[in-house]
Amino acid sequence: MLRLKEQQKGVIMLTTIDEFIKKESSSGIILIAVTLFALLLQNSFLTDFYTNFLHTPVQISIGTFGIAKPLLLWVNDGLMAIFFFLVGLEVKREVLEGELSSKSQVALPAIAALGGMIMPALIFTFFNHNDSFSMNGWAIPTATDIAFALGILSLLGKRVPASLKIFLMALAIIDDLGAIVIIALFYTSDLSLLSIMIALGSIVVLVIMNQLRIIKKAAYILVGIVLWVSVLKSGVHATIAGVVLAFCIPLYSINDKGERFSMLKEMEHDLHYWVAFFILPLFAFVNAGVDLKELSPSALFSDVSLGIVLGLFLGKQIGVFGFSFLAIKLGIASLPNASNFKQLYGVAILTGIGFTMSLFVNSLAYNDTDLFHYADKLAILLGSFLSGIVGYIFLKSTSQSV
Repeated sequence: MLRLKEQQKGVIMLTTIDEFIKKESSSGIILIAVTLFALLLQNSFLTDFYTNFLHTPVQISIGTFGIAKPLLLWVNDGLMAIFFFLVGLEVKREVLEGELSSKSQVALPAIAALGGMIMPALIFTFFNHNDSFSMNGWAIPTATDIAFALGILSLLGKRVPASLKIFLMALAIIDDLGAIVIIALFYTSDLSLLSIMIALGSIVVLVIMNQLRIIKKAAYILVGIVLWVSVLKSGVHATIAGVVLAFCIPLYSINDKGERFSMLKEMEHDLHYWVAFFILPLFAFVNAGVDLKELSPSALFSDVSLGIVLGLFLGKQIGVFGFSFLAIKLGIASLPNASNFKQLYGVAILTGIGFTMSLFVNSLAYNDTDLFHYADKLAILLGSFLSGIVGYIFLKSTSQSV
């Protein structure tokens, strides 16, 4: 009976992972389409329409209190907070009972993710250490776009063992957590004490609600909105509110019928489609419109561009594979089941697909200025494209179909 339960649990776990990968893979295809569409609009006679769309004024007000921002910032500050809320839910679930719930499971992806953040940052710093403004972008090449990376990996089918897909998924989740910490520590503006106090009060309320096992989603969402507004006004980036809210959502609760259920998993399931097929594609659409007409060779080969391209394409693969190799050889971690070092290196190349996460950090680092004439954004696209193509070719040539 115990063995049967363990087998059933394993089947459920694999089904959940398969569903996650399928959603992310499909999202990756849509991201490619909307990116090409944004590039087409920005570099055609419809460029004015595209620019005006980005700067459409949107205002929400209650009495004398209101928030007025262009559509671009509503997407980057508002909808991306929902994305990070989903990331927070995934991190909490994985830590409590998933792929990050034990030291043996978390060791390799955690060490790999650390290397994948350190090496790209060092490469970017090598090119830009003499310019303080350019150095604001040191974290741009440290991110991995899980949708694109898993999308490329899924194209290889059974050539790549499931263990490597789980490794990549866990690595990307830890990578996102690292991005959250970086945003909180390094990308904040002048702080408002009043707003911070309101945000802290909201967090206290959420923790109390969690401890009291309150099971009304609306209650958490309402306090979460207050938290988001206060964080937005505080000077700390608003997306942090999404993560904090997620960590306060209870994993399991008892409903009115006395039945055990997971509010966290329900919210994660409900949000995944919206994030994968609406929020991230919309984010890509409003951020990936690079004006190729104004690009010059000097801008394309500037220190910022080289730092981003080489940080993503070389830094990520060197950091992820190098740290993983050392961890495995030192006995700290083990190679994923049914895989080899060549396949692990191929996956390391794919982690250089920064795309949406890199574009997001780029918007924080340079405040969406046109100082680099879109060369910074194009560098993200080029670095991600190179990592995706080379990673796919390498994995296909070194893996046999099963």
